[in-house]
Formats: sequence, structure tokens, C-alpha cells
Amino acid sequence: QLDLKVVKQWYQRRVRGVLNYYTNYYYKSNLRKMAETPRIEGRIDLDQPRWQQNTFFNRARHFFAVTDPRNALLSSSQLEGAKGLLQLYRVGQEPLGTTEEEVFNAKKMYESAFHPETGQKMNILGRMSFQVPGNMSICGMMLTFYKSTPAILIWQWVNQSFNAMVNYTNRSGNSDIPQSLLLKSYFAATGCAVGVAVGLNKATAKLPPLVGRLVPFAAVAAANCVNIPMMRQSELFDGIDVLDSEGNVVGQSPAAARSAIIQVTASRVIMATPGMAFTPVIMNALDNKTKLLKNGRAWLAAPIQVVIIGCILTFATPLACAIFEQKSSISVGSLEQSIQEKLKASSSEEKYLFFNKGL
Repeated sequence: QLDLKVVKQWYQRRVRGVLNYYTNYYYKSNLRKMAETPRIEGRIDLDQPRWQQNTFFNRARHFFAVTDPRNALLSSSQLEGAKGLLQLYRVGQEPLGTTEEEVFNAKKMYESAFHPETGQKMNILGRMSFQVPGNMSICGMMLTFYKSTPAILIWQWVNQSFNAMVNYTNRSGNSDIPQSLLLKSYFAATGCAVGVAVGLNKATAKLPPLVGRLVPFAAVAAANCVNIPMMRQSELFDGIDVLDSEGNVVGQSPAAARSAIIQVTASRVIMATPGMAFTPVIMNALDNKTKLLKNGRAWLAAPIQVVIIGCILTFATPLACAIFEQKSSISVGSLEQSIQEKLKASSSEEKYLFFNKGL
């Protein structure tokens, strides 16, 4: 005999399930549309990130795509194919049936390998997609071979050489960085990193092993605090473009440059902190509380640290890049008097101006 109560409960569950499905689908699709950069006449704006950059979450989504290590494995034919599709899409001649997701995927591949201003294919070692595999290998070696002075010299030199390659590859296409400035920054950062590492190694020789394991992190942080300001020192004197809310250049501001350099330096240090500060703690625990690295297995320290740092950097790199908005703002009252007077003369009511902080 049919139990009406059971039938009623079954019917309610089914109706509730269908309603929940369509409600979730509606809200997810609409939230996605709200988060994405608005279309121009129904078409994707290829000159803007896929996600609006006004929230940390959306910036993180953008940088997860930019720093995706899988992009470093793309072949030349795949990259050229993505470039070709975007060129066709710009003029409205993409193949029939091309979906938005295919365009976004091509955009992701293209931006991972081609310079945003010159359009030239970048050296793979300097691409943002190579940040995780490159840094995980170098940082793993720095944390493994931190006791001897020759090892410190070699791995700090390798690290700063890699940083110089990244800085040069991602330089502005409009104003090339002079080679003399690159060399000065390179040698200053390398000297600083080696000096800090060797000095702290001697100072912490009698302290617990964990303190010694943290020396490479201190050296990397110090080198970033030297390298970035030196690389961008011309901006500190000449200033960087500050724009109004409509994108018009108001002037060049050294104050905005200082803010940009502080933000980028902070991001780089924060990016290195989880991998280079937490990994030594993990390795110290493995060394003291397990037998994993004993009985002739000390060689496992290097690959274990590389894997740990790789896992951490996969998340730390995009999240650190997303802390500050790429298009940062600064209050008019914090800018130079000449810019403030220029705004007053034009009867502008702008309270904030904007600038590109760099990476």
C-alpha cells in the first residue's frame, strides 16, 4: 500500500533539490559575470584581465593564471596558435563556433609567454610561469647548502642571476633598462645577499640549528630590499606617471614611485617568506624527531625541500602578487606640490590619482 507520507517527503526532496540546483546555477553564473571585466559590445576586452581587479580574490584568480607553471610547458606551436586566435578575435574573424572559454584560454597562454608591450616572445627563464619551478629549485638548494661559504657564494649568485633575468625579461617595453643599471643592481644585490648570509652564518654558529637554517631567508629578503630600489632608482628621481580617474596623465611623481617600490618590495619578501621560513621549521623537525634523514639518507634533504617549497610557492607567488592592486592609488595630498597646484589650476576635484606599481 502506498504511503502518502513517504511520497510527500520524496516529492519535497526532489523539488528542493531542483530548486537548489537552479538557484546555485543562477547565482554562480551571475556572480561570475559580475566578477569578470565588462564586455565591449558583447565581446571580450583582450587588453584587460579576465577578472576585475578591485578585490583580492579576483586579483588572486588573475595571478594564479599568470603564474601557472603548466604554461612553461607549452610548445611554440601552441603559443603561436594562441597568438593567431587572438589576432583573429581582435578583428572579429575568429573561426565559427569559437567559445569565450577558448578565447580566454588562448589569452592565458599568450600572456604567459609574450611581452605585453613589445609582443615579443620572452625568454622562458624570465616568464612569470617559470617563477615557481625556477624559485623552488634555487631556494631548495640555498636551504640545503647553507653552512659552507663556497656553497653560499654559488647559490646566492645563482639566485640573483635568476632574479636579474626575470627583471630584464619583464622590463618596460617603452623605456629600456640601461645595462649599466642592471649590472649595478645585480652586483649590489649579490654582494648584499652573500654578505648577509656569510655574516649571519658566523653570528649564528653557536645558536640552535633552526636559526642557521633561516639565514638564507634573511639574505634573500635583504637582497630584495636592495635590488628593487636600485633597479628602479631613476623612478625615485624622475617619478612615474600618475593618472586621473579617466586615465589622463597628470604628471610624474617621485612620491608615487616610492609607494610603488615599497609595495613591490613587500610583495617579493612576503612571497619568499612561507617557503623559506616554514620549510626550515619542517626540516628541523624531520631532522630531530624522525630517522628519515639519518642512516645515510641525508641526500634526501635537497629533494624534500625542493618539493615542499614548490608546493608552497604555487600558492604564495600569486597570492603575494595579489596583495596590492596593480593600478594603485595615492591621495592628492601625498603628492608633490607641483601636481597639487596643477590639479587646482584645472579645477579638478580628484582626491586620488592612480599609478602602475609594477611587478
